[in-house]
Amino acid sequence: MESEPPSKIYFAFVPLIALALLQIMPQGIFIFILLMVVLICCSGLISASEVAFFGLTPHQVRILEEENSMVSRRILELREKPRRLLATILISNNFVNIALVIVSEIVVSQLLTKDALYNTSAFVDAYMLHGLIEISAISTFIQFLITTVLVTIILLLFGEIVPKFYAGNAHLSVAKMMSGPLKVLNFVFSPVSSVLVGWSTGLEQRINKNRNYQTGTSKEDLDAAIDLTVQNEEGENQEADILKGIIKFGDLSARQVMKPRIDVVGLDITEDFSEILKVVRDSGYSRLPVYEEDLDHVKGMLYVKDLLGHTHENKQFFWQELIRETVFYVPDSRRIDDLLRDFQLKRMHMAIVVDEFGGTLGIITLEDIMEEVIGDIKDEFDEEEDVDYIRLDEDNFIFEGKTLLNDVCRIIGEKSGYFDDIKQNADSLAGLIIEQVGSIPRVEREIVVKSTTLKIVSANDRRIEKISLKVDRKKDNE
Repeated sequence: MESEPPSKIYFAFVPLIALALLQIMPQGIFIFILLMVVLICCSGLISASEVAFFGLTPHQVRILEEENSMVSRRILELREKPRRLLATILISNNFVNIALVIVSEIVVSQLLTKDALYNTSAFVDAYMLHGLIEISAISTFIQFLITTVLVTIILLLFGEIVPKFYAGNAHLSVAKMMSGPLKVLNFVFSPVSSVLVGWSTGLEQRINKNRNYQTGTSKEDLDAAIDLTVQNEEGENQEADILKGIIKFGDLSARQVMKPRIDVVGLDITEDFSEILKVVRDSGYSRLPVYEEDLDHVKGMLYVKDLLGHTHENKQFFWQELIRETVFYVPDSRRIDDLLRDFQLKRMHMAIVVDEFGGTLGIITLEDIMEEVIGDIKDEFDEEEDVDYIRLDEDNFIFEGKTLLNDVCRIIGEKSGYFDDIKQNADSLAGLIIEQVGSIPRVEREIVVKSTTLKIVSANDRRIEKISLKVDRKKDNE
């Protein structure tokens, strides 16, 4: 006859032990002890959820995305705002721990009364303490030791170490189990967590601002060091450009790298098939956004490869069925190093850049990001010169207003951050002028910016079209 497993035998004694304690102890103390056990379990589960949610690997995240169940969607929703989730976990854990200390103080104060210690007065007499120290003082001291030392050990062991060790080996199961309670706690503590996240974000921005101010010189020193280590050979200059691109990679936002809205080639969802084919042939792009009315209402993406089997169709062909409705939107402030990881995780190559109101500012592709490190990537459809400008002589140029400041600096022979201290929110040459003047200036107006003189060549009511730029080398060397 087989014996029962030890675990079943132990669990069989649990109700008996609970009943025995209920008979020995007053009912009120038993309830408080039971409450202590519940609070310790809650503390352990909350601590385990911190490791589970923030320890999910990219592979596990993909599993949750593929499951598309209510629980997996809830986990992914909580992970979208990690700062708020972490604040909720910490607030909840602190409340539980404080409640545990209060309840343990009540239990210990009722168990270790002065009468209980009087029964052990022989022990006190043996050490010549009776009469020198009040029994009440001894009782208070023992209560303090138990509520601080013993409760701390219990919290560390069963509320932190053991749960986190378990969660480290079972991320998904713990995250699924705690997604519901954390969703409720996230809602309950949302006013407090929002304030804490706001404070921490402001403090982080101050620290990063000071750090950037302190380390700004070191980046310039790195640029200078790279220039010193290369010769004038073409291959080595390309390597230096790649190294400089890596240094500034984390400081660039999607707005600085994107193709602006005015240059985006899109497809109107109401156009017939013959017009669509014409736009595709003229643009030379492999992916095109499809919109309704305007680019603020993007309905999906059209992949040119999906058209290959339908080029023989007439203009009545219903090409809209080829539209892929999955569209990736990113805020204009998104750093391109984070965006590169997003492209890798989502297996996408293009994103729509939007402003704070949801309006389309432009598009950014994986190629745009890679070009910031390795330089321009040319294919058979690209023009010979990416930046449209005219060099009149060594110091005089005519640029398109939309030309990015980084490209302007490269062409006129200045460092990439030459305009950083005055450009504010501008990314293009026209934007720099508008930031300085406050409006679209009239044609022929001149604006002096550092060692350059900018003159408006052509403009309309909506934008600056062409700008003449003159570099004062003497002033630049002073």
